[in-house]
Amino acid sequence: MSPTVIRLGISSCLLGEQVRWDGGHKLDQWLADQLGRFVRYYPVCPEVGCGFGVPREPLCLAGDSQAPRLITSRTKQDHTARMLHWARRRVRELEGAELCGFIFKGKSPSCGTERVRVYNAKGVGIFARVFMEYFPLIPVEDDGCLHDPQFRENFIERVFVMKRWRDALRRYRRSGGDLVRFHTGHKLLILSHSPRHHRIMGHLVAQATPINALYDEYQRLLMEALRLKATPAKHVRVLQHIIKHCEKQLSPDAKGELLEIVDYYRQGHVPLLVPITLINHYVRLYDLAYLKEQHYLHPPRLQLQVSGLL
Repeated sequence: MSPTVIRLGISSCLLGEQVRWDGGHKLDQWLADQLGRFVRYYPVCPEVGCGFGVPREPLCLAGDSQAPRLITSRTKQDHTARMLHWARRRVRELEGAELCGFIFKGKSPSCGTERVRVYNAKGVGIFARVFMEYFPLIPVEDDGCLHDPQFRENFIERVFVMKRWRDALRRYRRSGGDLVRFHTGHKLLILSHSPRHHRIMGHLVAQATPINALYDEYQRLLMEALRLKATPAKHVRVLQHIIKHCEKQLSPDAKGELLEIVDYYRQGHVPLLVPITLINHYVRLYDLAYLKEQHYLHPPRLQLQVSGLL
């Protein structure tokens, strides 16, 4: 398998496949035509995969919102067991695909990841629940949330980090040194999401914990941290940390200019890419090895904004 390919699962209807109950689709042009240039999709339609025809009687969720039943809307036939059996088999098959994320059709009784109608309550689609329980660390998102720029950027960032993590596991033998190497390159990125996780993970990689347990706990904390919002205040803290790290190389004027631009970002006058771009200029100019390794300074948004995706 090529280490350069990012693999994402996706609800088939979002790619224009005519698999919905009425024979239609829910083509999302951004997902299909734009993001699709950067990833390889693994389309899944649980209802067709489970053996329901097209067209078919629509399905809905009923009963306990924590363990809802999947029933037909008009005839009230219960297909929960059938869907669960198929879903559990399908997620085992997807394990070999090394997915770095999954985009689900929102509000679907099979695919919705949250707020799916269960009569007067809100629940999770049957297949989506099985997938998230089987792959608790893989980034998932509903298509509707990805129309929000902040949700979109956070999801893409988590997908890229998951890809780098998978590549690291493939490239290295599990060792404390390899984990330190991975963590070193992600320190500032983690800090921008959660100073608390940054502290905990720093202590973790210094421990002599059994290696498999160490890796498992690190991955859990990594994906947990990245789900937290990276706010302007957190970014300012990271940017100030970077400036302090390289202040010996900077002239007073250069340092003052950087601090001024960071303050412009804090006030909302310029986007984050402005101070990051200027910092990268000095990183290259002075060959600052530690900062060269920081993925925070080479975010997916650079490539994707140039391509018009963010």
